[in-house]
Amino acid sequence: MNTTPDHAGLKQKQRALRAGFPETMALRVHRTISWVGRAETCGNDQDARFLFLWIAFNAAYADETEFQPAFSGQRAAFRDYFEKIVRLDADRRIYDALWRRFHGPVRLLMQNRYAFSGFWQHHNGIAGCQDWDARFADSARSFARAFQDGDCARVLFFVFDRLYVVRNQLVHGGATWNSRVNRAQVRDGAEILGFLMPVFTDIMMDNPAQDWGKPFYPVVS
Repeated sequence: MNTTPDHAGLKQKQRALRAGFPETMALRVHRTISWVGRAETCGNDQDARFLFLWIAFNAAYADETEFQPAFSGQRAAFRDYFEKIVRLDADRRIYDALWRRFHGPVRLLMQNRYAFSGFWQHHNGIAGCQDWDARFADSARSFARAFQDGDCARVLFFVFDRLYVVRNQLVHGGATWNSRVNRAQVRDGAEILGFLMPVFTDIMMDNPAQDWGKPFYPVVS
């Protein structure tokens, strides 16, 4: 399947295959598809679309260990998920999206200081962040190497690391709804997530035997 499925297509596939899904994976997929569907109803509201798609991402990847007090490796969870999803992407849909369809928006996102956490840390006077611009440049060089090497999982990690900053700004009230300021990263982020989340979900459904982790919030009666 080379096309990008929409909510209706994902739901139809889920209904056809769900009898063979492990319980935890079935719950992940069900929740992810529901949020992809909600995002499709947002029209031109890019803030809402971005947030609903990020919820879909959380539903798909989040491991229960992420929520434990002693665990501080959310980025490690990102990396593990991306390595798995890329390895299982037999049709290279993720690669084609990042290297062709979203080549321009991805590069602009990586060049956008407002999507770099170090910039905001320095702006807020956090000690040790005076060299944010050097770290920003180093991150851009590392991304460029990953891009040149065709390292799809690492490129995904860089992209989502930037999108996580956008997510934080929206979720924590650091932006005005539908603001004219910093629109590019919200708009492009929503477009990137809007393509990738259905593909991620589709790949998961094609590989139900993989260990996709245990949801931290199961259905409890």
